[in-house]
Amino acid sequence: MLKSIPELLNEAAKGLRLIDAKTAKQEIESNDGLLIDVREPAEHQVKPANGAINIPRGLLEMKMLELEKDPARPIYLHCATSARAKLSAEALTRIGYENVSVVTCDMDTIKQHF
Repeated sequence: MLKSIPELLNEAAKGLRLIDAKTAKQEIESNDGLLIDVREPAEHQVKPANGAINIPRGLLEMKMLELEKDPARPIYLHCATSARAKLSAEALTRIGYENVSVVTCDMDTIKQHF
């Protein structure tokens, strides 16, 4: 049986840390975490969050393994609606990253804090 997108997102979100942009900004300032934008490059160019590294969801696992070798370093993922970020967080957790958070705010709110 095929799963709907909401069902898939609900499954992916189980066990994930979901936070707001204000909390993410405060934590990144104190823990040297990485803010990763998993949207497509064209989306990122139109409305980037300051300090975010753009790695599209389709390339995330390969690029993260090149970018960050420390599985304990805090990683904060965001997109436009948190859907791609949740799926991305699930994937990073599966490959061994231990401290992954999803920023669940919309882009305007994320930009207010970054």
